[in-house]
Amino acid sequence: MKYLPVSILLGLTLAFAPVQAEDTAASPLEGLLNRIGQYQTQEKVLEKAREAAFANDLATQKRLLNEAKAALAKEQQRADTLKDEFDANEKALTERSEELRLRVGNLGEMFGVVRQTATDLSTVLSDSLTSIEVKERKADLNKLSEAKELPTIKELEDLWYSLQHEMTINGAISTFTTDVLTPTGETVQQQVTRVGVFNAINNEGYLTFDNELKALQLLGHQPKEARLVKQYLNSSNDVSAFALDPSRGALLTMSLASPDLFERIKQGAFVGYIILLIGVVGLSIAAWRLIVLGNINKRVKQQQKELNKPQDNNPLGRVLNSYYAIPKPVNIDVLEAKMDEAVLRELPALEMGQTIIKLFAGIAPLLGLLGTVTGMIATFQAITNFGTGDPKLMAGGISQALVTTVEGLIVAIPLLLAHNWVAARSKSLVQLLDEQSAGLIAEALEQQTAEQNKEQGQ
Repeated sequence: MKYLPVSILLGLTLAFAPVQAEDTAASPLEGLLNRIGQYQTQEKVLEKAREAAFANDLATQKRLLNEAKAALAKEQQRADTLKDEFDANEKALTERSEELRLRVGNLGEMFGVVRQTATDLSTVLSDSLTSIEVKERKADLNKLSEAKELPTIKELEDLWYSLQHEMTINGAISTFTTDVLTPTGETVQQQVTRVGVFNAINNEGYLTFDNELKALQLLGHQPKEARLVKQYLNSSNDVSAFALDPSRGALLTMSLASPDLFERIKQGAFVGYIILLIGVVGLSIAAWRLIVLGNINKRVKQQQKELNKPQDNNPLGRVLNSYYAIPKPVNIDVLEAKMDEAVLRELPALEMGQTIIKLFAGIAPLLGLLGTVTGMIATFQAITNFGTGDPKLMAGGISQALVTTVEGLIVAIPLLLAHNWVAARSKSLVQLLDEQSAGLIAEALEQQTAEQNKEQGQ
């Protein structure tokens, strides 16, 4: 607020004087005095505010001056740093220029590296599954591997791109349609999934890469892990089990070269078939005898509960019938002979089949030994005719020699166990019959002794 003239101030004061007079009982002069005092007070306040603003503005100017000085010092330091960097870059540029001058004479070495890299990459790609999916590469590898002049920048960049492209697709799983050779030699279009550079698969199983034909071929005989392939291809889950061949098909080929169970059996030839036939027949007899002895044992247990009512459907009942059929009184020696005869009549039915099972268990390893001898004879015959140059010529005889031995042992072991099982079951029944017949003889002896004592007492 600026200074007002004193005349104006007095005029304003006189103008408001009547109003003040109406509001208060003071005189106009006293009101004017009060207003002048208020005005002076306000002026002092305004003066202090102006002084404070001036002091604040001075502090601001000093702060801005200090900031400007600090910025100047910082820029001066930055200028010194840039000068040092400039000097260092000048020195490095001089060193690099000298290095470039020296390396210009070593382009021949770089040329050899490029040729070697192109040759190695061409060899890798010729055996890679990716060559089925990517028919052409950006770099002309044959030209680079056989070039007699320095490669251009574009050729180097194409080689670089081809290397990076191969590394990228090596770690990818992709699905595409291509020609596939069937086991019958036909070529069909099928959808194939490439798992990196390791395996190629489809819904029919694993595929192998034929390097000469540059084509995928369906295996004629799939390994047992091939069941996971179809589950993997048809799975909607983020993670699914899959049997991967990390050797890029070598282990898969080896697994196919290993014969399965039926092929092993076939290697045993005629002797092996006889051994297996003996095993099947012997185990069948053992199973039949176990079932029969189980039924007999069940009937004997039922008969034990009713010894006074013998039945002819079990050995114990027939022995009891033989005892009750003997006229009483009878001599103890005669009774014992009769009971032994009754028990002996039951033995053939209880021990039936045990001899043949035991015989088969003994014949099986002997036949295995026979197959071993005949297989070795065939091996030595092949050596005599063709020498030892080709081991495959001896493989048939060696396989028969080993497989028949294994088959003989595999058949003999369960037959021995089955024979002991059947013999134990029949032996327990015979022992039961012996116990019951001995009990009957003892009972008859007690009765006879009691009658004799009674007659002597009379």
